[in-house]
Parts: sequence; C-alpha cells; structure tokens
Amino acid sequence: MIELDNVAYSYGGGELLSEISLQLSPGSFHFLTGPSGAGKTTFMKLCYGALQPTAGQARLFDRDVRSLDRDEMAMMRRRIGVVHQDCQFLDHLPISENIALPLNVSGRDNIDELANLKELMAWVGLKSRADALPPELSGGERQRAALARAVIMSPDVILADEPTGNIDWEMSQRLLRLLVELNRMGKTVMVATHDMNLIRAAKGQIQARVLRIANRRVQLAGADL
Repeated sequence: MIELDNVAYSYGGGELLSEISLQLSPGSFHFLTGPSGAGKTTFMKLCYGALQPTAGQARLFDRDVRSLDRDEMAMMRRRIGVVHQDCQFLDHLPISENIALPLNVSGRDNIDELANLKELMAWVGLKSRADALPPELSGGERQRAALARAVIMSPDVILADEPTGNIDWEMSQRLLRLLVELNRMGKTVMVATHDMNLIRAAKGQIQARVLRIANRRVQLAGADL
C-alpha cells in the first residue's frame, strides 16, 4: 500500500532522513517513535505524498509518487486519511460541517453520505456536539473530530501524527481505542508518538510494530507488541 525503497529526504542542504526502506502492508498497525525533531512528521509526509523523496522511490498503491500528476495525486490522497498534529478547522462552521468538508470537496455530500456522517459522529462520541463551533471544543473533542474528518472518505490507510500530544491520558486511551477499531476493520494504521506509555497500553489491544527514527534512519524497535 505504501512502500519506501531506499528513500532519503534533504532540506536546506542537510539530510533529514536517509536509506529508508519500509512497506506498510494492508491491515497492519505501526507506531513511529523518536525524539522531537527526529523527522517523524517529515516521514509521515513522505508516506502520503505531501513530500517527494530527494533520493530513492516512494510508491502509493503501486504508483511511484513522481509519476502522479496533480489530479492523480488528489485521488490517491483520498485513500489515505491523515490526522495532523495541529488539526485546523474553519472556526465559523459547526464541527459537523468541518468533518463533512472532504465529502463536499469530492461531490459526495448526498443524503446517504450525510447519514453516514451522523453515524461517524456518534462513533467518535461527538453526536451531541454536532452544532458546536471548533473554538468551543476541548482538546480531546478536537482530536476526535480530526479523526472523524480523516476517515469520512473511508480511506484504506490512516496516518496519525502525535494525535494524543495535547490531551489527557483518559482521552488518549479513548482515541487509541478508536484507532484500534479502525485497524480491526481492516484499515492500515500508523501512529507517530513519543508517548511510550501509549504504546505499552496498546499491548493488550492490538498487534503492532514499533518503528524508531534514529540517526536519520527508521529502524524496527522490537518484536510485535
């Protein structure tokens, strides 16, 4: 689904990542760890085509990202849901409309899809907050809304960049459970986090691989959780 073959990424004359070879297979669950500044966000961007490698080859669903034109890349990105570290919303729109934005952009805002939106908001525990504006939400509610927006197009892959970084432990556990449920539905999931307690908490819920960025490289940190 996502394959990196000897990938490197340089910026401003310095190499941030190098010699990365990795395959995210269908239905797998990965954690990505590493200290702040190690390149976790850059690595995630390489995985969904927001950045192109400066060396090596990145393939999304068997297509080299360099071969994709703008429209093809847009279609490819619909198959990858991204939960950004700093989730941004349109503050003048209710959170339900913010979550539905990908449907509107793709022209899929029909009655059936909007019914699915209601189910999705109930699944993330935001049914009663549908009409709230983004500034009225707590940190945990914003992260759950960001997850809902990322999966509303039913992507094959979910990439979450530090999704629990600004919320308390109880809410982190709730968000983890939602990600585990998505994986059990057959979705491929990668979660970038520096929170080792979160990874340990996943032990009883899911089999996962832990990847660590160190010295510009991505290495397998250990056996299955």
